[in-house]
Amino acid sequence: MAMKDIREMRGVYVGHSTNKKGGTGCTVIVCPEGATGAVDVRGGAPATRETDLLRPEETVGELHAVVLAGGSAFGLSASCGVADELERRGIGLDVGVARVPIVSGACLFDLAYGDPCARPTAKDGSAAVADAFQNAQKPLPRGSVGAGTGCTVGKLRGPENASKAGLGMDVEEAGGLVCAAVAAVNACGDVVDPQTGKVVAGMRGKDGSVGGTVEALLSMAASMPLDAPAQRANTTISCVVTNARLTKAQATKVAQMAADAYAHAIYPTHTTNDGDAVFVMATGEVEATVDVVGVLAARALERAIVDSCAR
Repeated sequence: MAMKDIREMRGVYVGHSTNKKGGTGCTVIVCPEGATGAVDVRGGAPATRETDLLRPEETVGELHAVVLAGGSAFGLSASCGVADELERRGIGLDVGVARVPIVSGACLFDLAYGDPCARPTAKDGSAAVADAFQNAQKPLPRGSVGAGTGCTVGKLRGPENASKAGLGMDVEEAGGLVCAAVAAVNACGDVVDPQTGKVVAGMRGKDGSVGGTVEALLSMAASMPLDAPAQRANTTISCVVTNARLTKAQATKVAQMAADAYAHAIYPTHTTNDGDAVFVMATGEVEATVDVVGVLAARALERAIVDSCAR
């Protein structure tokens, strides 16, 4: 039977903490046994934690959790709560005198969506871990939950002309290989379904149309001052989990290939005002070539991005 939910993957736990009143939240992906980790950061304004140690030349080989959070840079506090909760559960890198959970993460800007003083905290990170383990047998909630709570897309002409987005998920399989993606989509651009070419969410026009961000940006070019301040109110952050056996260098290549999903499903993407990042966690159960894993990961991430706007 085909796998339909990331929570069906062996040894993978995903949970949310949602502050609907404040318009923010966080999502955590946990691999208690440790996974080979990697990241690809292409946006111009990232807010990230522990991404350097994921580089292939660094010696830390285990990644226990990835945190996707709202709150802009303030939301990095959620990762501290995730690390504390994992330590309480005995999860982490054994350094002899303690277990140190290796937790990477990225944040998106949702301060303008709800209460600008509402940001994911360490308590929220801990709650997301608890949710991951307590609800492991239930389908993962998607939409305006967790890191997707305050997400919108198509914001070139301001929030009043944007569309609501959220958190999406997809699972793809090829033989025994599995790639599952979770994406919180808070992009400046429009979301387009690569399979149909249809705009599914984006900038809203006065005539009720949706889309056209690229054309609007180009038409505005002549009137945009060269020293215009950047509005860093965007970012798409995601995590791909695969059961493939990968080295850190191979996982990095998969992250790079998966990041192409942003270009396939978001127009425009990777702008100076986005903090786009893609994490990869490889659990090491199945032998597969890097190219196949990368292609399957990109497909899963494309569909997760579209799914984020489907509810």
